[in-house]
Amino acid sequence: MGKGGGCVPSKKKHPTSAEDAAGTSNNTAPIAADEETHATPTVTESSENAQSVAAALEVFIVFYSMYGHVEKLAKRMKKGVEGVEGVEAVLYRVPETLPDEVLEHMKAPPKIKAEELAVADAILFGFPTRYGCMAAQMKAFFNSTGQLWKEQTLVGKPAGFFLAHHRMLFVPIGYTFGDDMSKIDFIHGGSPYGAGVYAGDGTREPIEIELAVAEHQGKYMAGVANRLSQG
Repeated sequence: MGKGGGCVPSKKKHPTSAEDAAGTSNNTAPIAADEETHATPTVTESSENAQSVAAALEVFIVFYSMYGHVEKLAKRMKKGVEGVEGVEAVLYRVPETLPDEVLEHMKAPPKIKAEELAVADAILFGFPTRYGCMAAQMKAFFNSTGQLWKEQTLVGKPAGFFLAHHRMLFVPIGYTFGDDMSKIDFIHGGSPYGAGVYAGDGTREPIEIELAVAEHQGKYMAGVANRLSQG
């Protein structure tokens, strides 16, 4: 989703019919099953003892791609993930919003359900832009994760985006601060993305809850950095 708009469909590549969509099948060919999933390592036993095979960490690469640009990034990203010993990557496409007949012509890869995110050790999201905004299919997928949010299932999972600028690791605090951040009986800054303050014309000073969110964000980031530094 860079400023260059490389993921935004051009007029030449935009499918005008189901037949045109079929013509893009080279870029949106289904990912083979053996690329999608990985068998869980089994436990082998000998006559003397049982030896457990340590399960590899799994990184889910969840993306949406109409013309194959983001899918190519996803596949190359999979290669990078699996270049690290003990880590495997699984490619997933978010559910489509296009008619089934169009999807059949496009040969869309397998789709992921929101609840499947819970078993990932880390998640990478990728999607193109549509007039400067997230593709509707990805937005619909994020909207379907309400139950995971309610249960705080994804808290602490490393997550990244194909589109992040400066190659920085985006670490939001989510709702880990607690219910106080969601209070609406008075105006205050701070959101799942991080600390904030309403300054108005500059005369309003930060109130305690805004300062508390800032402190929490500092501790949360320090914890993440500490874990990353330990490998």
